[in-house]
Amino acid sequence: MNERDSEIIAQSLMEQGNIETYDVESADVIIINTCSIRAKAEQKVMSMLGVLRQKKKLRPDLKICVAGCVAQQEGSQLLERMPHIDLVVGTQNIYNIPELLDKCNKEGRQIVTSMSDSYQIPKFIPEISSLPSSLTIAPFKKFVTIMQGCNNFCTYCVVPYTRGREISRKKDDIIDEVKVLVDAGVKEITLLGQNVNSYGKANKVTQNDSPYSFPALLEDIAQISGIKRIRFTTSHPKDLSHDLMRCFRDVEVLCRQIHLPVQSGSDNILLKMNRKYCISKYMEKVDALRSYCPEIAITTDMIIGFPGETDRDFEKTMDLLEHVRYDGSFSFKYSDRPGTKSSGLPDKIPEKIKSERLSRFQKRQNQISLEKNKGYVGKILPVMVESIDKSGFQGRSEFNHVVHVLSNISFTNGDMIDVFIYHAGQHSLKACMPEDAQKMQT
Repeated sequence: MNERDSEIIAQSLMEQGNIETYDVESADVIIINTCSIRAKAEQKVMSMLGVLRQKKKLRPDLKICVAGCVAQQEGSQLLERMPHIDLVVGTQNIYNIPELLDKCNKEGRQIVTSMSDSYQIPKFIPEISSLPSSLTIAPFKKFVTIMQGCNNFCTYCVVPYTRGREISRKKDDIIDEVKVLVDAGVKEITLLGQNVNSYGKANKVTQNDSPYSFPALLEDIAQISGIKRIRFTTSHPKDLSHDLMRCFRDVEVLCRQIHLPVQSGSDNILLKMNRKYCISKYMEKVDALRSYCPEIAITTDMIIGFPGETDRDFEKTMDLLEHVRYDGSFSFKYSDRPGTKSSGLPDKIPEKIKSERLSRFQKRQNQISLEKNKGYVGKILPVMVESIDKSGFQGRSEFNHVVHVLSNISFTNGDMIDVFIYHAGQHSLKACMPEDAQKMQT
């Protein structure tokens, strides 16, 4: 989401006549778009701002802007701690950065972190000619925001406080943006939201006076001529519906991969996290997903060492890993975030124990990932080309594997190519062209 927000910021500045630079030393404006979901990300922001303090001393006209979640969270305190900052912009105001920088030039330092429950995501259709170069993932794949904010209030999470309440973007704005991107040659779209499963609910998106849901949005986007792949992130398990699960079976261009964050395998910890589901309900949804689409790849998020996590709680997390056998996971040690309910909970877990548990979880996950990846060896998979090198190309499967392909045939980024998988690693696959498969097997 921050990558997409950064692209929006850069694009809006370029539409005003600014030029993107790769060189910090030659920049007139430096914008740090921030994340505060974990303590480490916030620490990186403060470290970078410390470096920029010296650049500001040497070049007083340099404008330094902090945007995003740290800006929203810290607000005026950020200006007090870092007086060399010119502009602090919260999450609901990033679309206004060009105007706010002009205001800085005329009136001096600015802080804009106002939030509104009635906030509407602006219609922002990209001008293809002004897409920023260094912040673009690839010209053939793009992120599209469909909603912002969250109403779930998990006890460890800052998102409802830094991103605001859940708001769904207008359906026509989303469709129009996707059409513009596909007409410009984009082949793959990833739909973004803190909880895409609840798209359309909070501010009641409708079509012909009837409720309009996320599965309906997927089906409409899939009808756009020229689109080859659709992905989305992230899904809250409590809102995963059978209508959405069926899309993995019925919507041809929807990639057979879902990120379904569970956070813990213990009902006791899930209750403390305010996740609003138990493990038995979570497993019912995993089983249903696999009944609709047996080949689906499932990944997850896991927080290790949440306050009060006992050895037994952690063992239940390990049990869940064995039962689901995730294709991959993002796992982190718990860290207190300012203003969250969990930061005030007792029974914090010592760092040593958190590290030991995390290491054990990741080791087993890596083993499972390798075992599952080996199941693709000997198969032919369609891969979208993402980059070209001397030996062939690198692409990505619909299951979200990075695939390194040996080939002497020339392809273009965004091409869909069938390849033969001959080797599996923990985090990637190796492949060749099908006509060379016999040679690789011998």
